Amino acid sequence: MKKLSALFLLVSTLLVVACGSSDGSSSSDTTRLKNAALSSSTVPTRTVMGYKIDAGVNLSGAKLSGADLSGANLYKANLTGANLDNVNLYRAILYKADLTDANLYKADLTDANLRYANTDKANLVGANLTNANLDSASLDNANLGTANLTGANLFRANLYHGNLIGANLTRANLTGAILNGAIMTGANLTGANLTGKNLTSVILNGADLTNANLTSAILTGANLNGAIMTGATLTSKNLAGATMRGADLRGANMIGADLRGATLTGTN
Repeated sequence: MKKLSALFLLVSTLLVVACGSSDGSSSSDTTRLKNAALSSSTVPTRTVMGYKIDAGVNLSGAKLSGADLSGANLYKANLTGANLDNVNLYRAILYKADLTDANLYKADLTDANLRYANTDKANLVGANLTNANLDSASLDNANLGTANLTGANLFRANLYHGNLIGANLTRANLTGAILNGAIMTGANLTGANLTGKNLTSVILNGADLTNANLTSAILTGANLNGAIMTGATLTSKNLAGATMRGADLRGANMIGADLRGATLTGTN
């Protein structure tokens, strides 16, 4: 009976997600159903390397290096300090999971659900987060150096003081994301939407911001030395005190930009 109920819930959820609400917009009922499905027993429990893999489990400090956890249901799981380097977490459910201080070096998190997950101080160097859902996730002081975040959903994500050196953020959704103090040296932000974003003191030297939209963004004191900003939109942007030595601004729209005290030596 329980299995039938879980199956019915999963089918109902898929129908709602596929069809949406009657007016074509997302509804609170849809969200509740989706979240309920995440915590249900629709994904079978399994044992990997001696550890039980299921929703809500305590895997604090677990040693799962190289494990195959693809599609695993780790809803609200405790993975603090766990060693998950090179782990396959493709399409895994990590909704509201605690990954504080976890080692996810070169982990595959493609299409993974990390909504509201806590990954503060986690090591995500070289991780593959292509199309991952990080809506409202906390990545405070996380190390995302060279990580692939192509198409990732970072809506309202907290990347405060995060290390994004060399990260690929092409087509990533950064709406509402917190990027204050982030280090984004050499990051790929091609076509990124950074409208109204507070990027005060953000380090973007050598970053690729080709065709990025920075309308009304605040870049006070930001480091943009050597950044590629060809075709970028910088209208009404606050660049006061920003350093842009050697930046490529060819074709950039800077109408109304505040450049008081900005360093533009060697810009194109």
